[in-house]
This record gives sequence, C-alpha cells and structure tokens, in this order.
Amino acid sequence: MSGIPMNRTDSATHPRARIPWQAARRGLFVTLVIASTVLGGWTMFHVLHANGFTPLQWGILGLFVITFGWIVTAFWNAVIGFILQCTRREPLTLRRLDAPITDMAPLTLRTALVMPIYHEAPERVVAGLEATCQDLLAQGEEARWFEVFVLSDSQDPDTLHTEQQAIAGLQQRLAGQLQVHYRQRHDNHGRKAGNLAEFCQRWGYRYDALIVLDADSIMGGNTLISLAHSLQANPDAGLIQTVPIPARQRTAFGRFTQFAAALYSPMLATGQSFWQGDAANYWGHNAILRTEAFMAHCGLPRLPGRPPLGGDILSHDFVEAALLRRAGWHVLLDTRLDASYEEVPANLIDFAKRDRRWTQGNLQHLRLLPHTGWHIMNRLHFLFGALAYVSSLLWMLMLAVSSGEALLQSVNEHDFFHSGAQLFPNWPESTPWVVVPLLAITLSLLLLPKLLGVTLALWQRPAAFGGRARLLISALLEMGFAALIAPIMMIWHSRFVACILAGRHVDWGSQVRDSGHVAWHEALRHTWTATLLGGAWAMATQWWTPAFFWWLAPVWIGLVLATPLTYLSGHVGVGASLERWGLLRVPTETQPAPVLQRLTEPLDATDTAMLTPPPPEQPRDMPTQVWGRDGSPHRNRRTANDVPASMSRHDPAHLRH
Repeated sequence: MSGIPMNRTDSATHPRARIPWQAARRGLFVTLVIASTVLGGWTMFHVLHANGFTPLQWGILGLFVITFGWIVTAFWNAVIGFILQCTRREPLTLRRLDAPITDMAPLTLRTALVMPIYHEAPERVVAGLEATCQDLLAQGEEARWFEVFVLSDSQDPDTLHTEQQAIAGLQQRLAGQLQVHYRQRHDNHGRKAGNLAEFCQRWGYRYDALIVLDADSIMGGNTLISLAHSLQANPDAGLIQTVPIPARQRTAFGRFTQFAAALYSPMLATGQSFWQGDAANYWGHNAILRTEAFMAHCGLPRLPGRPPLGGDILSHDFVEAALLRRAGWHVLLDTRLDASYEEVPANLIDFAKRDRRWTQGNLQHLRLLPHTGWHIMNRLHFLFGALAYVSSLLWMLMLAVSSGEALLQSVNEHDFFHSGAQLFPNWPESTPWVVVPLLAITLSLLLLPKLLGVTLALWQRPAAFGGRARLLISALLEMGFAALIAPIMMIWHSRFVACILAGRHVDWGSQVRDSGHVAWHEALRHTWTATLLGGAWAMATQWWTPAFFWWLAPVWIGLVLATPLTYLSGHVGVGASLERWGLLRVPTETQPAPVLQRLTEPLDATDTAMLTPPPPEQPRDMPTQVWGRDGSPHRNRRTANDVPASMSRHDPAHLRH
C-alpha cells in the first residue's frame, strides 16, 4: 500500500466519526470536476471548430466531453487523497492520524463473521478462514464476541461432501475457542444476496453486526475487532467498508494487479472517503454491517422485466448501500485499517469473465436512477459504476469516429470557396498550439494519479516495495503493462456492453480464483478479433494518415499483441521471475501481516469429523423494499445498553447454547 503507512489500529482507536464541512467538500469536488471538464470541452471545441464543424466532429466533441469528465473525476480524487496522505489527515474527521485517542469503551457488540460460498475449493476456503480465525483468537478476550458462519450455496454432491468434511475439521480444530457454524441451502435463490438474506431471517437477530467475507477474503483479527469497535462507537453507521488489497498472487497478471492495488488503492480510497463522507459505497465483502439496519432496509426486490437488465440484482452491494443511506443510516469507508485482503483473477481471461458479470450488474443500476429517495452520492455510485464499463465503449467510438474523420480529411480536397461570390478563400487553419497542449493535458491526467502514488511510496515507505530503485522500475513496468492491456479491455468491455444492451445475459457463477496457465489456443480464441481489428486499424491509418498512425500507436500495439499478452498474463513462471528479481514487490510480501503468515502454516491433521449443527434459529422478517419509496428514517436505535431482558449483551454466554 502506498502513501501513509497503514499503522496497525488497536481496538480502542475508533471514536465516533464526526465529518466536518461535508457539503462544502462535495461542492468543492463537483466544482473541480465540472470546471475541468468544461475547460477541456471548450479546448476541444476550439480545435474542431478551426475548419468548420462536421457531423462526425460533433460526435467527437460529445464523446470527448464525457470521457474527459470521467478522467478528471479520477484525477481530482487522486489529488485529494495525495494531499490528505501527505498531511497525515484522516479523510473523514480530518484529524491527524497520530492524534491521541481517548475512547476506550469495551467491546459489547455481538458479531458474526459470515462467508457465503458457492462451488469453491474447500481447502482454499478453509485455509483462509482458519488463518482469520486464529488471528482473531490471538487478540485475546474480545474474540469471545465473535462467531463464524459458512453459508454454502453449493449444489454439486461431490463438492458438498468435501466442503462439509473441511468445515467439520475446522470446527474440530477450533472447538472450545471459537464457534464455527455451517449451513447449506438446498435452493440458491437470489445468489449471494439471497444467501445472506436467508441467514438474516434465520439467525440475524442473534447478532448486532455481520462482517461479510468472500470465499477469498482474509482479514486480520485486529482489523475485525477494530471494525466492531468502530460500528459500536458510531450509532448512526449502518455499514463500514474497509479497503481490500490483493495478496498472494503468483502469475504475471496477478502480480501486476497486486502491485497496482497496493500502490494506488489506499490513496484513491482516501480521496473517495473525503468527498463521499457518510454516503460511501459497499463493495460486497470485507465490511461490517449493522444487522438491525440491514434486515430492516436491504431486502432486495427483483427488477421488472427479463435479464440481463431485469430479474435478480446482480451487483447487489451498491444497492444495499443505497438502501441503507436512503433510510438514514451512514455508510462509511474506513481507510485506516490494514490487514484486509482478497484475491484477484489470475489471468486476463478470468479477469474479463468477472468483469462481464459486473458489467451486467452495474448496467442494471441505471434502471434505478429515476426512482425517488436515493441520496445524491448513491446516484453517483450507480452512474459511475455503469460508466466504468460504458466509458470503454465511448472511448472506442471516439477513436473510431476520430479515425474516420482523419481519413475523410486525408482524401477530400479542402473547399477554399464556399460561395461563388466569395472574394477571399477559406484557408485551412492549423491549431497545433492548442492540439498539442490538449493531448499533453489528457495524458497527464491519466498518468498523474499513478505518479502521485509512486511519489508517496518513494517518500514514506520505499522499503515496503523493495527499495526505491526496484519501486521505480516496477512502477514503470506496471504503467507499460496497463497501457498495453487497456485497448484489449476496451474491446472486451465494449462487446460486453453491446451484448447486454442486445439482451444477452450471463449466469453469475463462482469466480475462478486458482492461478492457472492460459493455453495458446485459448488466448487466441479470445483475442483474434481484437488482433485483426488492431492490425487493420494500424494499416489503414498508416496508408491514409501516417501522422495519425503514430498518435494511435498506444491503441493498435496493444491490440496486435493481445494474444501473447493474454498467454503471458497467466504464466506463473513469468511471475516467479519478476519476484526473483525483486520486482513488483508489495508490503504483503516484505512486511506480511500475522494473518498472512498464519496462512502459510500447514493445517493440523484431523480425523474425519462430524459437522456440529447450527445454533437454534430465531426467525425474523426481512421485508422486501419498494423502489421509488423513501425508507423510513431509523429511530430509537438500540445501543450497547439497550438489551432485551432475556439477553445480556455484556455476556455472550447465551450464544454458546
């Protein structure tokens, strides 16, 4: 992670978050983005207007304004995060990170760690979960407020048998230390969201909070306890999200992704937290939810119509955050906590398959925008989530239209006299003094967030990335790799969006998490169209507009090399060589958290064990929400002292029954 070292936060360092000048922050951010977009659009208008407007040029201008606005949004977000990390300020409270903390209230929040799984590799799931549990137990007495649930949606009999044996072994190893429960649904209706909802309806009332883990999530025990303390100290908070960082990657693509996330994500998340304030987003895992709020306001209805834009909500996390905020609960992004990890797809193809599902889910959110009741920030989350994929289509259209305009100008003679009575000719006007700065500004806006992240790491903790020299070389490699794969992802995302708009949908299956080599024939099958497009594009521009050929080089080079790049992306040998040379090193390797060190330890061998039954149910309703109807603001919140007579919140012994 770049920027401020993510100091390990003890469980007493979470006072109530007070967010000063929240409206002013958002106003400042919006002003910066709009002003920059208007300036860039006006400059492009001046460039295109030099020799009169054509319909294609109007199209170029419209596409440029949208894509330029997307770029400046990311740019100003990075600048804000950079300033806050340089000045060592918390993004929410603006307190100094080293300010003394006086809140020492003991933990009294009953918390369930819930891990929904679906056809996952059981050994991999149990290894990560056991490391998390052991690290939690190492924190001492406060671990007694936690229990663990593995919520299986698996349907395959062989997978189920192996899964149940693995969980039974985990139960046996943690017996007497931490309660681990297992539940398997026979009907996986509603996918992950339905899995969590069914758990809440059966056992949710037993717990004040839920920490949601993905099958590949690994979280330090100190981070888990800190999250519970933070939710307890902030009675207005319905959800607190951490910043998951990829870890344990071995392939070339995995190591590039892991390095980029460690270097840039903390800074970018800090900027987001600053202007999003109490209306941050939810990323579906490595976050704590207030059970009362989640059950009352996050029962998801189906979208009317058929898939892909109707039916079950696939990207449910964005919507759940919006529903909580609609009901008056705060959603916070806590950038101070470390030891929150996840895994990422190991190669470009698996990464694109995951993006295909996310594209469909995020485009569904556009249907929610017209409904009333949403907080303005959640509307932006819906819009930006869709734009993350639609922008690729817009970029491709802009490049295609620009290429077409360049080709037309190269073959058409200039019309010097628009009118027969015209005395002086219309000389073609050249505007390199505007074009070159505009291109330089656009390129700078794309690169500066990366340069800011590198600057922070060089200044504050170069040793965590292998030293200054290796950090600089690694950053240059990552920038080059990102530039090469960007056109490939642009083509794939554009195709995803087009297919969804054409009515084709995809099933939301389990994610491929294991590192796997990509065969040449598989790489070619997924990239041959991009390669042909890149080659044809390059030859056409070289033949008709040689100057435009070189401006377009960053695009066509990546497309022409799509097949070997895809093949190498999943190559473990390339990743091992980079690691052996000390390149793309990250803090999780140079300064591994205890939970990651525990993950490398072999599991204790156990005899065949029997699953213990889950705890007694306490069924409660989880009402389905209605689109377009404001949620009732939460009132009379339960606090640490508001305990039913039959339950002592200060003694979790009743959970052992």
